[in-house]
Amino acid sequence: MKLYSTVRGQAQAEQVVEKSRFIAYVSPAETREEADAFIASIRKKHKDATHNVPAVVLGDKFQIQWASDDGEPQGTSGAPIVQFLVNEGITNVVIVVTRYFGGIKLGTGGLVRAYTSSAKLGIEAAGICHVEEMCALTYEIDYTYLSKLQNISSEGLFDITDIVYTHVVQVTLCLRPENLDEVTTMVKNLTAGKGILKNQRLELVKN
Repeated sequence: MKLYSTVRGQAQAEQVVEKSRFIAYVSPAETREEADAFIASIRKKHKDATHNVPAVVLGDKFQIQWASDDGEPQGTSGAPIVQFLVNEGITNVVIVVTRYFGGIKLGTGGLVRAYTSSAKLGIEAAGICHVEEMCALTYEIDYTYLSKLQNISSEGLFDITDIVYTHVVQVTLCLRPENLDEVTTMVKNLTAGKGILKNQRLELVKN
């Protein structure tokens, strides 16, 4: 089940609008502390910039939304970036758009378009992924069953995310919750009931 969308990693993108230079910096963030640290690092990097406009959206239901116009006219920069992120369904992300003023005023609408399009370029550079809630099942099985299990995994019902070799094989399967019954039955049949389920948990996985 898809819970939300976020960015794959950090990225930056740049454009020039009417001689003003806009640089968008994007990073995943799980907490406000992570977001604040990223914002501080960009502000330090661009101390000489005219504006460093931050925007933060956190939580699987977009519970935290925060932005600053950082000296730009109110509502022309930070807030439109937050609105863009929420409209696109993207969360757990922090963006800072740095502006070096080029001498030409953009007007209210021009600023909104410049900051929003810069944020969009940054998001495209970072890449979007979906976070899903998945089941992780860790089994102990005999070595003789491993290759069969690997062959079945290629059919897409589950992924093998970890294998530990001891006197037996400890293998972790990652699957969608709705496939839980089918996979547990399959492992039971494959191993003639000898596969031992050592751990079952839910994980958040980026796809």
